[in-house]
Amino acid sequence: MNGEAALNRSYVPYHPGLMTDQYHPDAAYVAWRHGKLQETTFDLYTRRTPFGSAYLLVAGLEPALEFLQAFHYGDDELAYLQQVRDYDRGFLAFLRRLRFSGEVLAMAEGTVAFPDEPLLRVTGPFCEALLLETGLLHAVNLSTLIATKAARVVWAAQGRRVAEFGARRAQEPFTVARASYIGGCASTSFLAAAFRFRLPASGSIPHALVQSFASEEEAFEAVAETLDRYTLLLDTYDVRRAVHTAASVARRVSERLGHRLAAVRLDSGDLVADAKYVRGVLDEAGLRDVRILGSGDLDEWRIAALLEAGAPFDAFGVGTALAVGAGGIEQGVEGGALGGVYKEVVFRQADGTPEYPVKVAGPKTTWPGQKQVYRCAGFDEDVICLADEGAPADAQRLLRPVVLGGQIVPGSLPPLPDVREHARAQLQALPERYKALVGAPTYPVRFSERLQALRAEAMAAAGHGGGLALAAERASDDRDGGAAP
Repeated sequence: MNGEAALNRSYVPYHPGLMTDQYHPDAAYVAWRHGKLQETTFDLYTRRTPFGSAYLLVAGLEPALEFLQAFHYGDDELAYLQQVRDYDRGFLAFLRRLRFSGEVLAMAEGTVAFPDEPLLRVTGPFCEALLLETGLLHAVNLSTLIATKAARVVWAAQGRRVAEFGARRAQEPFTVARASYIGGCASTSFLAAAFRFRLPASGSIPHALVQSFASEEEAFEAVAETLDRYTLLLDTYDVRRAVHTAASVARRVSERLGHRLAAVRLDSGDLVADAKYVRGVLDEAGLRDVRILGSGDLDEWRIAALLEAGAPFDAFGVGTALAVGAGGIEQGVEGGALGGVYKEVVFRQADGTPEYPVKVAGPKTTWPGQKQVYRCAGFDEDVICLADEGAPADAQRLLRPVVLGGQIVPGSLPPLPDVREHARAQLQALPERYKALVGAPTYPVRFSERLQALRAEAMAAAGHGGGLALAAERASDDRDGGAAP
C-alpha cells in the first residue's frame, strides 16, 4: 500500500486513544498543568538484537503510522479517562482536540539495522509525542521481532521455500503473517492474512482427515481424487508404510484423472532418516518431482541441523517458533520479545532553546540529540551522528521523513511486495558472517565525536542536578565548530 492510498484501518486498535499505558495520560496531565507543551524529540530503538543475532530486520512502520494518524480521544475514551482519574475539564478538552501534528523520520521497512540506531525519530509537541509511545512500540517491536526471526529461518533453509504455519499459536497472527513475508517466507497457512495482505497461501491436510477414513489408503485416494494438485501428510501412523501407499495412489489416480501429487509432508519422527527413506521410495516410483516438506517444531537451528545431516527436504513449514519469536533453549538464546524503547532526546524551552535530557543508567544510558544514521560503503560500518552533521563519505542516509505536519508523506509506505524485495536486497548485501546463527560478530556502529561530546556534557550536567541548559549551551558552541563524523 502506498502513501497516497487509503490507509488499511484494520491496523488501528479499538479506541486508539486508549492505546497507552496508564502513566501516559497522567504524565500528559502534569505536563499540561505546568506548561510543558513545547516541541520534543523521541528516539525509538533497541539496545540489543534478538536471538543472539548480529542484526535486526525493521518492520511494522505501516501499522505504526496508521496508528499515529488514527490516534485521538472521542467521547468514549474521555468518559473512561474521567472514571480512571478526576482530570480537569480543560485537560479533557485539550485531549479532545489532540492530533499528532509533528514529523517522523524512520528507516524503511525491510531495512537491516543494529542496536542503538533510531528506527523512528518522532518530533512534535510533548504531549502528542509522549502519548504515542505504547502504540508505536507495539507496532514496531512485534513486527521487527518476527521479521528478524523469519529472515534467520529463511537463511538457514539455504534457498528452500519456507511457509509460515503459526496462526494457531501466534499472539497476533496477522502481524506474524505480514512480518514473516517481509522476512522472506514464501507463504502463509492463515487464509485471513493471505486475503488481507494478498499473500500466497499454502497447506496440506490434517491428521484428522486421514483418521476419518477406514484406512490411510482410502484417505489418500479421496484427497487425490478431489484435488487436482495435492499434498499428503505421511506421519499419521507410520511414515515408511505411508509413503509406499502415497506413491501407489499417486500413480493410480494420475493415470485415471491426471491429478498430481505435488508434495508429501513429514511432521514428526526421525526427520533425517525418514526423509531419506521417503526420497528413495518416491524416486524409485518415478515421482522425482514430488517435493518433501518438513515441519514439526522447527526453527532456524533445527533446520540448519537437518540440512547439515543431509536430510533431502525441499521446503519447510515453521509454526510456533516463528509465530512467537522463540529463542533456542539448547543454544541458551532468549526470544519472545524485542526490547525496543522510546526515549526523549531533545526538549525545547518556550523560547526555542534546546535541552538535552539524558538517562544515566550504565548500559541503559541514553544518547541525547536529534540524530541521523548513515551506512558507509554498503556494510562497512554505520555511523550515528547529530542530524545537522555532514554525511560521511560514501554513506547512505537511513532515516527519512515519513510524516510531515502530521500527514504521511506520499510514497513512504510502499506496497508489501516492494517492502519484501527491499528486505531481500538488504539481506543479500549483508556480509555472510553477520548472518551466522551462532557466534555472529558484532557489526560496527560508531557514534560521531560530536554526539559523544554532547552525551558527556549532558551526563555531567545531569550529575549536577540536571542543569541541562549548560549542556545545551556547550552543545551549541560545539555545533558552531564541530566536524563531520
